Amino acid sequence: MDVSTEDNKRLVRRFYKEVVNTGDVENIAALVSDDCVETDGRVRVVSGIEGMARHVTAVREVYPDLQLTIERQIAEGDWVVTVVTARGTHRGSWLGMKPTGRHLVFTGVNVDRVRNGRIIEHGGAANMLQPFLEAGALRVVSE
Repeated sequence: MDVSTEDNKRLVRRFYKEVVNTGDVENIAALVSDDCVETDGRVRVVSGIEGMARHVTAVREVYPDLQLTIERQIAEGDWVVTVVTARGTHRGSWLGMKPTGRHLVFTGVNVDRVRNGRIIEHGGAANMLQPFLEAGALRVVSE
């Protein structure tokens, strides 16, 4: 099946719009492969559909009103890079940080790989330092 980069970008946009922005993981199998891999730096973990659903659910527990706005996408072959602005209220604990109740805005870049009409790899990075400093979840300690 010859799939265009535009089709791949459209699939990734659907994942963010229909799953991440709503928290509705019921139909995630239509967008994510059984053998999907999540990447974090050099670490690769086979998460599959269930792992991706847990990932989305966990993020939405921290930010129940999370909304990603896609700023731009670049695609080449199987790969789709998506620059996002995320907005959400910090209502859950994350990495030992207590909820602040503050509405945070941060940027991120996600890298997804699509094959046969499903996401087979997902990873990315978010700029969380400034928003957490502004919210008081982190503080700078001076000597």
